[in-house]
Amino acid sequence: MLRYTLMRLGIFAGCLVVVWGLVYSGVVPRGLGDSNFMWVVLLSLLISAPISFVVLRKERDRASAQVVARVDRAKASLDRNRAQEDF
Repeated sequence: MLRYTLMRLGIFAGCLVVVWGLVYSGVVPRGLGDSNFMWVVLLSLLISAPISFVVLRKERDRASAQVVARVDRAKASLDRNRAQEDF
């Protein structure tokens, strides 16, 4: 799960650097007034989301399998505890 999160952050950071460079080179318009930083961050989020969705599909499946396994273990533990209380 940590690996997936770090990979998502890496893709976002890469997009942030690219968008920052495009904004300051004049290819992409700047934000209004003091909103330039927010504009760059939001545009980076918008670009990195679909990239992460496609590129990290296998890693996301692995992370979700880990979460499902943890939930199943927690449910089994809860059921065992509930069964012990009945006696």
